[in-house]
Parts: sequence; structure tokens; C-alpha cells
Amino acid sequence: MDQIDQMRLFARVVETRSFTVAAGDLGLSRSTATDAIKRLEARLATQLLTRTTRHVAPTPDGEAYYRRCLQILDEIDDADAMFADVRPKGRLRIDVHPRIAMSFILPHLDAFFALYPEIELFIGEGDRMVDLVREGVDCVLRAGELDDSSMIARRLAFIREVTVASPAYLAKTGTPRSVEDLTNHEAVGFVSSRTGTVLPLEFTVEGQVRSIALPARITVNGSEVMADLARRGFGLVQAPYYRFAADLAAGTLVEVLPESPPQPTPLVVLYPRNRQLSRRVRVFIDWVATRFPGGAI
Repeated sequence: MDQIDQMRLFARVVETRSFTVAAGDLGLSRSTATDAIKRLEARLATQLLTRTTRHVAPTPDGEAYYRRCLQILDEIDDADAMFADVRPKGRLRIDVHPRIAMSFILPHLDAFFALYPEIELFIGEGDRMVDLVREGVDCVLRAGELDDSSMIARRLAFIREVTVASPAYLAKTGTPRSVEDLTNHEAVGFVSSRTGTVLPLEFTVEGQVRSIALPARITVNGSEVMADLARRGFGLVQAPYYRFAADLAAGTLVEVLPESPPQPTPLVVLYPRNRQLSRRVRVFIDWVATRFPGGAI
């Protein structure tokens, strides 16, 4: 293993806090990875990592060396990218909500692999905020603005949001004609994965956003269950339009208060600010941006 490969391995150990995970990411055995880091520390005559049976962490010297490694590795990737015959390759790990993946990414993967046949793609299905560096995820697609200074966010589109309910629910409670008519209505409560609290419903009235917390007999933390409960008549829900387009077309759900819609939600791709961004990640981010050319979905 040459010096550059040792740097790549060391960076992955720091990021994942695991020799086993780092070795797997780079196609090495754990023993090979361990020996390589020992040789690196011997060559530098300093301890870069502290190790216990359950924990691996960089020493102060290791933190400084890690940051320098990222700069050097990034410059190497940039230099390689200057040549047209150097094609991005290797394993790319992304995380995306299943509905976004099925609606906007999976139908176009053939085109992506036609452009980049040497990339291997791992798709994680999630709605939680993963620790990208620790879990070895290269980038994530998420809905909403995220206040995290350690991440770089590239906006891809705005997601149209709608309020819906089943015909049976509206037949029982009446169809509201204004926000004031919501007094006797209820919602299916949805718990935010970021805050752990039930999200209020949101309406735009005369250019102003109003948040209304309706009573909820059922509270969930999964969008699939929430959608099914809406179809079964348990209350109002709000979600992206694309999520309920088929239901609205079939009449199994009805849009409520279309003149007072929720604010559109930004769709962003996130990646770590202080981590080497490989060429395969860059080309994926640029490619996925082409899936949303209109700016609204």
C-alpha cells in the first residue's frame, strides 16, 4: 500500500471510527488495514489514533494529519479530473426518501449508468438525518431547510405541498371553505424526525403563513402509514403533491383548501463541508440536479 492509499485508509478510519468499516469501504481486510495504519504511524513517528475494543478516535496529531490528508486527496482527485479519459469509478453511497427515489431517481438510473458505468451505487432509504461522515454516506437528498453548518446544501427544486382528506371524512365533517372552518376538524399527527414533535398544519392566507395545530387521535412518524390513515378517513394530512397525485386523480383523496396551500418545501442534496468530495460524488450531484430542471415538482 503506497502513501496515498494509506492516507485514504486513515481518512476513512477517522470518518467511520472503525477499522472494520473503513477496510470494507476500500475493499481491504481488517488486518491489512490495521497493519497499514501501524506502518503509517511508525513512518510519522507519532500516534494518530487511540484504540479501545469499542472505540477508535484521532489524537490531536491525528486530527491535524486528517485535515491535511483531505486537502491532499482532494487535490489529487482534481488533478486526475483534468484528463477526459479518467472516468469516475467506485462505490457511491446516497440516502434518499423512498418516494423521492422512486419518483425522480430510479426511473433515470439507466441514463446515469450509461454515463458512468464504473460507479457502483448503494441507495439507503431514510427520512432521518444520517451522520454522513460516521456512516460513510457520500450525500443525501432531503426535503426542507437544514440548519447544519457542517453540511453544504445544493437546492434542487421546490416541492409543492397539498392538504388532503378522504371523501368519507369530508362527508362526515364537511368540506372547509376557509381556514376558519377548520375548528371542528382533526388531523393525522405526523412527528418530525428532526424535532421529535408533531408538525402543525400550514396554510398560506393572503400571503401570510399560518400554522394550525389540529387535534389528532392518531399520531405517526411514517409517511406511508400517514397516507393510509388519510385514505381511511382519520383526518387531514399535508404532504408533497407528487405523493398523492394518483390518489387525487382516482378520487380516493380530495385536495382541501387549494387556495391556501402550505408553503413549498425545498429539496436539497447535502454533503459534508469538511470532507474530500470525490469525483463520483460530484458527477452524481450534477446529474441529479438535471432531474429537476423546472425548479418545482
